[in-house]
Amino acid sequence: MSEPIIDVRSLSRSFGPIVAADNVSFQVHRGSIFGLLGPNGSGKSTIIRMLLGILSPTDGDASVLGMNVTSDAERIKPRVGYMSQQFSLYGDLSVQENIDFYGRIYGLDRQQLNQRRQDVLQLTGLGDRLEQLAETLSGGWKQRLALACALIHEPDVLFLDEPTAGIDPVARRHLWDLLFELSGRGVTLFVTTHYMDEAERCSEVGYLFQSRLLVLGKPHQLKQLREVNPDGTRRFEVRLPEPARYLTALRELSDVHDATLFGESIHLLLNETRSPEEVFAELCVDGVEDIHEIPPSLEDVFVTLTSNAEKRKKDGVEISDTPLMPALPQPRDESHTENGRAKHAGRRRLSTWSGLWAVLIKELVHIRRQPTTLFFMLVVPVIQTIIFGYAIDTQIEHIPTVVFNMDGRQTSQDLISSFENTRRFQIIDRVSDEESFLRAMSSGRAKVGIRVPPDYADQILRGEQAVLQVLIDGSDSQVATTAQSTAQLLGLNLSIQIATAKGEALQLAPARDSTGKGTLPIEVRTRMLYNPDLDSSHFFVPGLVGIILQLVTLFLTSFAVVRERELGTLEQLFVTPVGRSGLLLGKLLPYALVGFVTLLTVLTVMIHVFGVSISGSVALLLVLSMLFMLCSLGLGLFVSTIAKTQLAAVQFAFVIMLPSVLLSGFVFPRSEMPLPIYLVTFGIPATYYIEILRGVVLRGADLVDLAPWIIGLTICGFVVITLSVFRFQKRLR
Repeated sequence: MSEPIIDVRSLSRSFGPIVAADNVSFQVHRGSIFGLLGPNGSGKSTIIRMLLGILSPTDGDASVLGMNVTSDAERIKPRVGYMSQQFSLYGDLSVQENIDFYGRIYGLDRQQLNQRRQDVLQLTGLGDRLEQLAETLSGGWKQRLALACALIHEPDVLFLDEPTAGIDPVARRHLWDLLFELSGRGVTLFVTTHYMDEAERCSEVGYLFQSRLLVLGKPHQLKQLREVNPDGTRRFEVRLPEPARYLTALRELSDVHDATLFGESIHLLLNETRSPEEVFAELCVDGVEDIHEIPPSLEDVFVTLTSNAEKRKKDGVEISDTPLMPALPQPRDESHTENGRAKHAGRRRLSTWSGLWAVLIKELVHIRRQPTTLFFMLVVPVIQTIIFGYAIDTQIEHIPTVVFNMDGRQTSQDLISSFENTRRFQIIDRVSDEESFLRAMSSGRAKVGIRVPPDYADQILRGEQAVLQVLIDGSDSQVATTAQSTAQLLGLNLSIQIATAKGEALQLAPARDSTGKGTLPIEVRTRMLYNPDLDSSHFFVPGLVGIILQLVTLFLTSFAVVRERELGTLEQLFVTPVGRSGLLLGKLLPYALVGFVTLLTVLTVMIHVFGVSISGSVALLLVLSMLFMLCSLGLGLFVSTIAKTQLAAVQFAFVIMLPSVLLSGFVFPRSEMPLPIYLVTFGIPATYYIEILRGVVLRGADLVDLAPWIIGLTICGFVVITLSVFRFQKRLR
């Protein structure tokens, strides 16, 4: 015999305490139709996913086409086709668009694709439905389309996970005709099914029960098993009216080994020493229509094997899963009897509020079993309370200030100390040249710049008015107003102090202006930079550009991936040979384009509606915006690797957006936040991008000015993308 196409050796898979496949072994040879049967939850889909390389085995090993399913998974995928249990193609694409999409995924060029499209359309009969949307197809035609997409690349092995579930008998028959034709062409078919008539059509059958393979062989061999045909027994089919009424009584007879209902008849496994006529005469059953001996069907085989397995599991004690109907005849409609009328009369009338308690309990259980909802309910409110109650302080203090002291003597040093003592100004740098002074302002490191003239001390000693220049970044109107009023008030207070020292009793003017008239000793001249009218829109609108850009890219990306996971289309893509990089770029690039259009739109609105012009380089702004967009797309991808549903994606995206809005400096000054939270703000990508936006748009900052923020955004982007790509695997977890 030739080498097996599929070779499974002691394959096992566990999900925590749940065992989905337990020590399963079998082989499938070329051109055969292998049927894997079993009840729901027995492990059929899990085994297929392990053979396709999208689910790692917990133990054991397997190979497909001579390649290991763990180490050679990506080499297997180009040579196999897959039809998932649920329809997992794109409902908003037409029949041809779905077929062409999978053809391109498998690397077919235009000529190959055209030829293969014609072949699969001829095979499946979809030729007259090319323009029809997939979601509008009936169940049978959807399965034909799924088969066409699975065959587009001429696979050697075709995996079909319950391909006929939910379709009508005629569509089932047509689909199996297609499968027989494929088998005749040498394609190996691996099929899971619940239907016994489909199992009869397989060349070899395996039966799973509670994750273990109970039996393996050809259908006619399984029917000859001793366990199915015990020595000294015969199997009969008995037709009679209302057969279900007699099942319990039959099963209680010592000579009856098994009694199973098949439509209007009973399959009876009976000791050969008794005849069916004697058994039914013993039960006083009249009206038996037909009795004849039959061979066991596959359903008889699997029912017997399942029953025996359950008996062995229960240490030989047979238990009934569900109560059966009594053997004695009962009236069909109890409402016509006195007892029936009494029973109906005793029922309580249902009101509008009926079922409230049941629904309430169900919803509470849903909440308890959804970790994301519990996180959203318990953790997010705590974060909000901390941010609003502790981190956000609308009182402006510690405004970053740069000093250019051209005097340098003690009198000017005392002046600078007076600014610090107000607690409104925090000296972050002392520079010695004009270029550094202006660079500190244009880069945004300093919001206030104090320029002390070189003859400040001399003017004070001579009783002349000294002019002190204070430059204020007007982009944040709240900070600028505070700085302006504080500087002017400080100048007035210092002047009064000097005047008092000279002695008002002498009736001398403490200082004179250039015309010789008496005036204040110190004049503080404030000058608003970048936003001289203190228009609040100049501060908020550029930051809003960053928030909107992150909102759009984050939500769109996370929703798109999670939605595909919910629909099953992502699993279908995992089975294809598309590389992880190709899959990621293919998913992210369209949303990058959408984000770029969004950026241009909001910038246009900013300029023409709010009158905020871009002072710096537009090209630099667009390049750095793409860097931030890449980071936001990575965040969306990261959310999609955590969230399993779109509701969970909304919740996680909200958790990311909350600090981006409140802690990035978009609304509240970061300098006023407590040190631990201030340090946290450096881990928020929006922090850097908002500073870049305001720098380029309002201050005309260049690459040198923005270097610290560019470096920070680059690091954030690298970390986010790396983490997202690491978590996004082309396999199920």
